[in-house]
Amino acid sequence: MKKLLQTAALIAPFVVTAQIDDDFRKAFYDFRQQSVKEFGDFRQKANAEYADFLQQAWKEFSVSPAIEKPKEKTVPPVKIRPIDEKKPIDDTPVKINEIIAPPPIMPRPEPVAPVKPVEPVGPDSPIETPVIKMGQILTVSLYGTDMTVRVSDEMRFTLKPDEKDVSRVWKRLSGNATDNTVYDCLALRDRYALSDWAYLRLLDVVADKLLGNDSNESELLKAFLYCQSGYQMRLAFAGDRLVMLFASPYTIYGRIWWGIDGMRFYCDFEGLSGLTVCNTSFPGEKPMRTSVTTVQRFGHRLSPERQLVSRKGVSVKSAVNANYIDFCNDFPSSQYGDDPMTRWAIYANTPTSVAMKETLYPQLLDVIGGLSDYEAVDRLCNWVQTAFEYEYDDKVWGADRAFFADETLYYPYCDCEDRSILLTRVVRDLLGLRCALVYYPGHLATAIALGEDAKGDYIRMGGEKFLVCDPTYINAPIGRTMPGMDNQRASVMVLE
Repeated sequence: MKKLLQTAALIAPFVVTAQIDDDFRKAFYDFRQQSVKEFGDFRQKANAEYADFLQQAWKEFSVSPAIEKPKEKTVPPVKIRPIDEKKPIDDTPVKINEIIAPPPIMPRPEPVAPVKPVEPVGPDSPIETPVIKMGQILTVSLYGTDMTVRVSDEMRFTLKPDEKDVSRVWKRLSGNATDNTVYDCLALRDRYALSDWAYLRLLDVVADKLLGNDSNESELLKAFLYCQSGYQMRLAFAGDRLVMLFASPYTIYGRIWWGIDGMRFYCDFEGLSGLTVCNTSFPGEKPMRTSVTTVQRFGHRLSPERQLVSRKGVSVKSAVNANYIDFCNDFPSSQYGDDPMTRWAIYANTPTSVAMKETLYPQLLDVIGGLSDYEAVDRLCNWVQTAFEYEYDDKVWGADRAFFADETLYYPYCDCEDRSILLTRVVRDLLGLRCALVYYPGHLATAIALGEDAKGDYIRMGGEKFLVCDPTYINAPIGRTMPGMDNQRASVMVLE
């Protein structure tokens, strides 16, 4: 008996603790369920009000012509003369015309209220919401990457080309029938670190696979999923054609647009003129960013290997993810604000792919291991100067086209802007040094913060000394400005 009492005394605290834990879990579960209900009620109310506006708030907006990329004069690459290559490098301050602010880092759009799966979660379930398959599974391919989402029969519908039927279907989609789909699409955005542009394309392929390519029904479903994900959009009619307009503070080149409430809206269709638009905002909506801030994780499809050999003995093998190249081909070139120079910053600030980091970077680290920052940058700059073949965009592509860093490794030719983007990306990733783009009329070079002891042509910005490094001034050491460049007209932008 005494032993039993002792045992009871020992386990009593744990019984009490277990009871407290059970009470806490139940309270937490009740709180969470109430929060989910409140968020759900808010979304339901917002969608109901939006659906009502869809019946009455349409008016005509005229189209604005596409803004084309600025036409640059062509400045050919220059090979340094042997006599100049051996000259001592003087420390020379360079006065530039202006410093351009880089595009701002904008927050990613998020739903106005958290979207939860339809399946209930009991108090005995783990804190994380379990993914329970419900309804049908839809498999789509995005840039060579298979992805799956859950869909329901409620999402299959027919649509008359009029405002009242659009309102009817929006109310139909606003119920729980689409919650799993919205939740899964947002989960895929996180899992694959999709940019806003890639996410829009995901919703496009989901809607087309379910309801038919470019149908009015698929356009409305895409708009609904895009809106519920937190993005700013407007619905419009061009005759009997339903069109989703997506907003962006960036100027997207080569696309017609509509100015609505001080924001540019674009669409996926060409040849449209005037539109009848439902100019009603949804709570919490945010415009699309055309910048890419994440390492997108598309399925792995390695490109053919290239051998890249420089004059100074750097010899590396390079391969990139061909699925990522497909994304790059589809990506719209754009600028932020009024300065076209921001378009190059968008490419230069984009992280490299996993394939580039895993195949190229270890080899380059072996090359620069043990070198000072100055020596390492000089070695990397010469690699970009001499291991790649220069060619004009007009000759290769028929128009100006900037490359992401991965693309310069993939395609056989590149120009000054592609080389500058690649060099600044590699230097930031491998050496952690601050870099800037230097734009002379018709030519793009770089400047790199190498400290006060580094000698050569330099630009002082924010108390730092940036040494000019030109990846198109062939065989030139760092610190040399390419002949013919007018520094008094140059613009500089420090990169992220």
